[in-house]
This record gives sequence, C-alpha cells and structure tokens, in this order.
Amino acid sequence: MTNKIQAIKQYGQKIWIDNLSRELINSGKLAQLIKEDGIAGVTSNPTIFYKAISSDKHYQDDLTKIKQSNLSAEARYEHLVMKDIQAACDIMLPLYTSSKYEDGYVSFEVSPHLCHDKQGTIDNARRLWQEINRPNLMIKVPATAAGIEALTQLIFDGINVNITLLFSLGQVIRTWNAYITGLQKRYNRDLPVDTIKSVASFFLSRVDTAIDDKLPEDLQGTAAINLAKMAYLAYSELFSSETFSILKRYGAKEQYLLWASTGTKNPKYSDVLYVEELIGGPTINTVPDATLNAFRDHGIARNSLTENIDQAPVNLEKVQQYVNMDELGEQLQKDGLKLFEDSFDQLMELVK
Repeated sequence: MTNKIQAIKQYGQKIWIDNLSRELINSGKLAQLIKEDGIAGVTSNPTIFYKAISSDKHYQDDLTKIKQSNLSAEARYEHLVMKDIQAACDIMLPLYTSSKYEDGYVSFEVSPHLCHDKQGTIDNARRLWQEINRPNLMIKVPATAAGIEALTQLIFDGINVNITLLFSLGQVIRTWNAYITGLQKRYNRDLPVDTIKSVASFFLSRVDTAIDDKLPEDLQGTAAINLAKMAYLAYSELFSSETFSILKRYGAKEQYLLWASTGTKNPKYSDVLYVEELIGGPTINTVPDATLNAFRDHGIARNSLTENIDQAPVNLEKVQQYVNMDELGEQLQKDGLKLFEDSFDQLMELVK
C-alpha cells in the first residue's frame, strides 16, 4: 500500500515535521520519518523546546551540568538545543545535497524578545548561523515590521530564513517583497543567489479558532482555507512575474508558502483538515506529530489547493462581512508573539 504521506509529494508539496527533541534524534525516529514518510524538513520554536527539555529524559544530565555553569540563561538554553539542531541538520544533510538545496532544512528561532528590534534580530541571526554552522540551517524570524526588514539583510547575507507568524495577505506580500529585495541586492553585487532558501510560514488553524464564533454556521471553518488559497494565487502571480524572472534565471528559488498551525483545534472539523484541503505546490506543510499520524492513518492525498481556487476571493469576501481580516492578522500575530515570548521565558526559568 502506498504511504499516504509519501503520496502528497506527487502534487508538488513537501511535508515537514513541526517537532524536534533529543528523543526524536537519538531514537532514530527522525531518520525513520525521512525514509518512510518522506519528511523533508523540521521546524522548531520555543514552545516545542520547552516541552522537550522539561519532559525528555535525554536532556536531564546536560541540564543538571549546565545549571552549574556561569552562563546566562539564554546561553544555557542555546548550549542545550544547538546540539539537537546540528544533529538534525546532519541527519537531513544527504537530502539537502541530493535535492540540490531544495529540501532537508531545520529551523531554529531567534529570541522572540527581539521581534521589534531589526538590528538585534540581524545580529542574533548572524551569530546563530555562524555558531550552528550548518548549510541547511534555517533561521526563524517573526514577520513583524522589524523582522521583515531584517529578512532583506539576512537574505543579502546569504542566510536561509523561515519568516514566521504570518496571518494575512498583507503580511505575506510584504515578506515576499523583502525577500526579493534581498536577492536583488545580492545579484547587483554579483553574489550567488542559487543556494539561498527561504519560506513564508502562513498560520491557519488559529484563524478559524479566532473567528468561527463570529460567523454564521455555513462560513465556519472556511476562512483559513480560503485565505491560504488567496495567498497561493498571490504567490503564483508574483513569482511568475518579470520582477522575479531575472533572478530565477540565475537560480534564485521562490519563497514558498509553508502552511503552519495545521493541527486541527476544533473537534467538529476533520483532524486532517489543514493538510487534506491544501495539497498542491510548490508549497510546504509543517505538521505536528498527532496530525502526521492521523494523515498516515486516514488522510487522502489529492490536488486540493487549486480546487475552486477562483472562488476563494468570493468566499473570503463573505467572511469579511463579519471580520476585518487585516486587523485579525495583526492581532493574531501579536498573540502568537506573546505565546512564544511566554514559552521562551519559561525556558529561561527552566535552565536557571
């Protein structure tokens, strides 16, 4: 029987796993996921690492030792998890090489407390890039105004970036323009553009969770899917335009949409809703363990992303009669930043 997750690849979409821990690495599970399910990348964040360090027995000896050091709390945290990022990058390296730098990336986030500090984000990202020292590392940067400005500089620097916490069309279009500007600056300096990878992480389930109670029943559970399809329409237009064509001729890669927050939160909906209804490419979907297991069990792969895509603007317009989607995007980004900041602060307490 064809592996249900592997079957997604035929439609141009890659699946990443939204989880990383020492247990995942040491047990051989990550290598198994790559081999059996075709997992093509890994994402992490402060919430994921808090859960891992607080519950995974593989960290406990190192945690005890690091608490006796004179390092700052943030340096202790980085010392603990950089080993995992490097190990995951090494496991993914053959895929990164064989795919000619398309796949095999591992994401690690800058401190969320730098989210409104452009230069602080740039400095932090440069340091992490140098210290982790893996070509398939992807530095994760929140898509605030400062973060999007930082993206241009980091792309110019040749650093792979996962720009995250995108919730609206305006946010993602600004991200793409910043990415293209960074590539253009490299091109103008005769620097290579063909080895840089960046993705735009567009969050889904949180959109529906936030607004379903404001919508009539027939519109509930539809906003995120239609918003994603609208984003894909905008992506297709921008990256097939003359603006990007010269860069593409020199090997530049499009900044793919990465569907994030794809675990279903509303029990009324299918537990594979945000995977099954947005398969198509080129895109990426990063899924938590539970969603991955559910799709492996009963998911159906089909070319769903472009199904009725021309109706997405009409469908979203119906939602916008009840909700201002741009304002919602700004609020959800603020809420997401607060969640990551809280998890980061909990991490700092954990390693003190």
